[in-house]
This record gives sequence, C-alpha cells and structure tokens, in this order.
Amino acid sequence: MTQIATTLPDVLVGPLLRRLSPSRLILWLVATRPLTMQLVLNPEQEEQQTHALDNAHQCVAIGRHAYIHCIDLSLPTALPTDTRIAYDLQVQSTDGAWQPLPEWAPWLCHDDYDYPGFVLASRHHRLMHGSCRKPHHDSADGLVRADNWIAERQESPTEWPAWLLMTGDQVYVDDVAGPMLRAVHALIARLGLVDELLEGATVDDSQALYNAPESYYHREALLPDVTSNAALRERFFGGVKKPVFTSANAQNHLMTLAEMLAMYCLVWSPAPWQVIAYDAPALGEKEAEAYREEQAIIEAFVEGLPQCARLMAHVPSLMIFDDHDVTDDWNLTADWERCAYGHPFSKRIIGNALVAYLLCQGWGNAPDKLNPLLHQAITLFDDVGPLKPDHQDAFIERLLRFQGWEFQVPGTPVLIVLDTRTRRWRSERSPNRPSGLMDWEALMEMQQALLGTKSAVIVSPAPMFGVKLIESIQKLFTLAGKPLVVDAENWMAHRGAANVLLHIWRHSKTPGNYVILSGDVHYSFAYDIVVRRQKRAPKLWQITSSGVKNTFPKQLLNTFDRLNRWLYAPLSPLNWFTKRRKLSIYPRDPDQASAGERLWNASGIGLVSLDEQGNPTDIRQLDASGGDVVFPPPKVPVDS
Repeated sequence: MTQIATTLPDVLVGPLLRRLSPSRLILWLVATRPLTMQLVLNPEQEEQQTHALDNAHQCVAIGRHAYIHCIDLSLPTALPTDTRIAYDLQVQSTDGAWQPLPEWAPWLCHDDYDYPGFVLASRHHRLMHGSCRKPHHDSADGLVRADNWIAERQESPTEWPAWLLMTGDQVYVDDVAGPMLRAVHALIARLGLVDELLEGATVDDSQALYNAPESYYHREALLPDVTSNAALRERFFGGVKKPVFTSANAQNHLMTLAEMLAMYCLVWSPAPWQVIAYDAPALGEKEAEAYREEQAIIEAFVEGLPQCARLMAHVPSLMIFDDHDVTDDWNLTADWERCAYGHPFSKRIIGNALVAYLLCQGWGNAPDKLNPLLHQAITLFDDVGPLKPDHQDAFIERLLRFQGWEFQVPGTPVLIVLDTRTRRWRSERSPNRPSGLMDWEALMEMQQALLGTKSAVIVSPAPMFGVKLIESIQKLFTLAGKPLVVDAENWMAHRGAANVLLHIWRHSKTPGNYVILSGDVHYSFAYDIVVRRQKRAPKLWQITSSGVKNTFPKQLLNTFDRLNRWLYAPLSPLNWFTKRRKLSIYPRDPDQASAGERLWNASGIGLVSLDEQGNPTDIRQLDASGGDVVFPPPKVPVDS
C-alpha cells in the first residue's frame, strides 16, 4: 500500500510551462501556501540568469492549503532560440532556505539531466496536439507516450515540438469514475478547498452534497430537472424525464467549484495522490462492481502521472475548452442554453466549470486578455468561509457573457486558436437545431486574422472537415429533432456558419497554407483539401488527433469508415449534394491500416511537422501503446 505523506509538500502541481517566448515566460503551479520563488535559467553556452519572482507572479487562494500561482516573467534580454534552456524553479522554505526543483519534484527531471528544460522554437516547425483525456478510459495515456518521445530526444532539442496544443476535453467534469470522485473529495478535505452554498439544489451546500447518499453513482438524481416545462422536455428529451445535463455518464458529474479544481490537480500531477487516502464508499452490488473495475484503471492512470507532469514541465502548452471541460453538449442548441441557464443550480454548475477553466487553463493562454477576469476571481476567494453566492453568481454571469476565450500566437506560421463553444450562431429555423460553432462576427474576426497571411495553424476543437457519413447521420437525427442523441457537433450542421466558413476559404485574399488541427471525435485522420476551379486557392489540411486517452467503439467506427469510403470517395457523385461540393477532399491512408481504414482508432498524441511555408511535411500519430502511425500524402490530381 502507498505510504501517505503526513505533511503537505510546498508544491502540489507543476510547474506547467504555458505561453513562452524569448522575452516572456508564463508558468503555472498549485502550492499549499503562498510562495516566495526565484527562477534560475541556464541557456546552453550562455551565462546563468537568476530572476526574483516577487513582482512577477499572482496568487489565488482556493482553500486553506491550496494556492494557484501564475508566474509571468518579462525578461530584460531575450533568450536564445532552438537550444535547450535548463531551469530551476526554487522555492523558499519557511526557514528561509532556497529549495531547488529537483528536491521537491524529482520526477520532472529526465535521466542524466539535473534540471528540466525547455526550447524556444524560432518557428512553429513541429506541433504536438490532441484532445479527450478521460482518466478511466481503458487505454494507455497519450501524454505518457509524448513524454517518452521527448525523453528519446533530450540531446536533440531542435526536434522538440514548439507547442503542445491541447484541443479540448482536457478534463471530463461530466463523466467521472467513482474512485476519481472519491479522490476528489479526499483532496478537498485535505486541502480545505472552498465550500459553497447551492441555490436551487436538493442539498443546501457543498458539504451536504459530498455526504449525500446519491453522491456516488446517482448524481443524476441531484441534477436539475425541468419538470415545469413538459413541452420543452418533449422537444429536448423526447418526453423522457431526463436532467438538463445530457451526458450518458452523468452519475458522477462534478458540481462544485472545489470538485473541479481538485480534478485538475489530480489529472496533472502525482503529488496530490501522495497526500490522500480514500476507500470505497457504501455502494450497492452493481455500483461496487463498477468501482472495482474503475479502480484498476485509475491506478494505472496514476502510475503515468509523473511522466505527464514531466512532459508539461518541458514542452509549453496551449489549451482551449470543448464540451466535457464544462459539460456534455455544452451550448449545442438554443433550447439547451435556455434550459441549462434557466435554472440556478445548472447555471452554477456550468459557471463553476468556467471558473475552473479560467484559473487552470485559460490563465496561461493569454493573461493580458484575461487579467480583468482574474482580478475579479481573486476577490471571489477573499473572504473566510463559503463563497458568497451573490459574488459567485455575479462572476459566473460575467464569464457566461465574456467573449475573448480565443487567442493567437504570432510566429511562422501564426497560431489561431478558436473558441467554438461560447460564440455560437443560434439556429433561426428552430431552437432545437444545432447552433453554428461560431457566429458571423467571430467568423469575420477569423477571416481578418487570415487575410494576407501566407500560412497559419488553426486550432478548431471540432474538425472543420469531418467524416461525411457521420455528419450525414448527425443531420438525419437533427431533422428528426434529436440532435443530442448523436452529439451533432460539426461545422456543416448550421447552414449559415457552413456557408461563411466555405466563403472564407474561397476568398481571393486567403491564398495561403492553412493547417487545421482538431480533436473531439475519438478517432484520428488527415485530409488534403483542394478548392476547385480557383487559380489563387489556399492549400488546406485537416488533421485530427483524438483521443489522448479515449477511443470510438471499434466495430461501429469500422462500419462507418467502410461505408464512408464507398459512398463519399473523392470522385463520388454524392459529394455534389453536400455543402463541400466546391472542395475536393483527399483522405490520407494511415500506413498501419490493415484493411484500408482511413480512420485511426487508438489513444495517442498527434505530431505534425511543417516546412517554412507552413506545408505539412510529416503527419503522424504517436500511439499510446507504442509505435508511430504515419499519414503519407495522397495522390492529388494535377488539375484539381
């Protein structure tokens, strides 16, 4: 049995390298107390630098023994690019001594290296990317595979990726294993994470929730139910009495802010697991069996966390939410929004997930843009005792109205990360039809960012160009009034958004090279896309990597894959009945396919290499179980 630490370590999570540039470094960590820190940098063949961080970091107290720190250091002299820069984040102990990083987080250092390091790439030449990391999915962890890849190239820093792009569903707050929820509650108790009052719930506050009989495997009974609007329930759920939250696995849906903050700690670091002890709660026979099965998977997941933490301490990461970071089908339709935000408890749950996203993910993407929100978030935790409901709800209201989650990273090519969840184009035909993934204004902003660029990498959590057969099935369910049944999230589901997107690619001033990186769908694929009959046409590539730790049902995907190859081949006349008829799409066949599959169904992490013009020179999937799957270029007709 693992020995449980009797004292809390100073640092619980991190550091995670977030947005880095030669003149500015942003790092994120969770500590058990306010810290005094200094950062020591050792660029190869240059003098050592030591930077005090007293005025270069912010701290948010999220509990009695839990503090989120975000380091934001502007450098007087730019750091060199394309070389390994070793670093030591030193923490001052309570007796005044400086503690080097290898003492408090030895798992962050590679073999034969005394300290972790990072590389500032002179251009965005190589990118790791992936989405959908579910801890209790019975597959290996793609982040562990990514760390192994980096470990093999410690002496070749120019081969390291410029960024780790996490394209959605970094956490699953709506689908949590019983043992993980038990660990969440143990960590909340150990750290004294914030309590809150729960308006509109069947329990009064967070502590009552944690101790409720329904807290494990029966949380759907605690989720808000729209019993007052039978007509809406009929349209929305086909007459079935079902909670607002549409996840098929909502039995352990996280609800409180403390639960969500604890979840982030538990999926990114081994240290929280070393300070908690938890056992199975009182469960029925069926639930006890599920708990035992999940426990084995969670234990294997925890074994890989030192490597996951090491990866994120070496490769700078950028993150954007998809739905499971908040809740399944988040903002899918106008009806869903009206239903979810019309109840104080469901609005609170969604808002809590956004607060947690802001503090744990968004903060490191674009701090300048988010600082006004962060200042208000800090004041939310100022008072002793439970969060004040009026302050909490006011902040949540501000987050729900906020338009600025998207961000860009300059460089060659420029990185454009899209928000496809909060700025949706609501259907004018019917409120229960899927909303467009971006509204007209957001799409125009994307177009402005692209005009005149010679190359760009666009991060869209959902593929812009997906599997046509699956999109057609989603459309059939939408026409039948059941978009929630099949998770009808695709760019072509909304006529207006689809047409604007396609017009952007056919605009005369967007003739560059554009790589679209996506996740979401739980399988991986790559397309080369050609605009028909246009002299100055852009070159497009859709590259999808999903999931990091998740897969699609095997037999079902094989069937879809086979039918799609038959029905929607590049020369198929059926393509002329689609919105994409002015484009030619050429799938890349994975080299490890055994029966002509174009969709690769395995956990892992994507890796794409780009030349100086932004053209992909190598597209592959690093399989979580080992080995590489390469997507070689297809044969594209010259006159396309």
